[in-house]
Amino acid sequence: MTDGLDSLRWSTEDGIATVWLDNPPVNACTNATYEAIETFFSSAREYLPDARVIVLTGAGKHFCGGNDLNEFLTMTPENAGARMAQVRASFFAIYDCELPVVGAVHGVALGTGLAIVASCDVVVASEDARIGLPEVGVGVMGGAKHASRLLPQQLVRYLHLTAEPLPASEFARFGGVLSVVPREQLMDEAYRVARLIARHSPVALRFAKKSLNTIEYMDIKAGYEFEQGLSGELSAYADSKEAVNAFFERREPRYTGA
Repeated sequence: MTDGLDSLRWSTEDGIATVWLDNPPVNACTNATYEAIETFFSSAREYLPDARVIVLTGAGKHFCGGNDLNEFLTMTPENAGARMAQVRASFFAIYDCELPVVGAVHGVALGTGLAIVASCDVVVASEDARIGLPEVGVGVMGGAKHASRLLPQQLVRYLHLTAEPLPASEFARFGGVLSVVPREQLMDEAYRVARLIARHSPVALRFAKKSLNTIEYMDIKAGYEFEQGLSGELSAYADSKEAVNAFFERREPRYTGA
């Protein structure tokens, strides 16, 4: 634990870091939580020097119950701008994190929880997981744009206008969640995916994150040109040549991160 990051816990084993949202009882986010998320994920390689991938989950029964509603009671047009900027910064820190992030979702992921889910690179969920946008029901806006990374527009509008959550199985049906498993298998599934990622060069993974985030909303020609440019940059690293040599020599690659 580090001062200022009391709402997070983390550990690393075999190149895989596990980060828990830890703000009982439902991991609702306060302004301090948003600050902690931004600080941690924007400097993840400093906090997690031995990690190649992060599994992000919630401590206890739920992934994230949303924004702490008490903070909405004190929000005004005058203070909303600064508060919302901090909220955005926390989500973007996860999205832009140099390390790939695998979300492991259980219980509820509502509002802020959905935005955190949508900011991860890959998401797995338990059968009890329910994901939604309750904002309209509590007098605020937000989350629909993040939902559009996970679902088609009809379901995004259903979530936003009804404020009713959907089971993770519905997200999986439309590709918004990679897999849905029994609750007791959730972390095993998350670590399975994480191991498939962690076996690769940390340099290549860093380039891959940069590439995926940049090309997401590009057209195919501009996006592929950008990817090709990164291939040229990556060729300067020893890990790039090690990957090819290991393939030809039929052995496991020995990456150094250089």
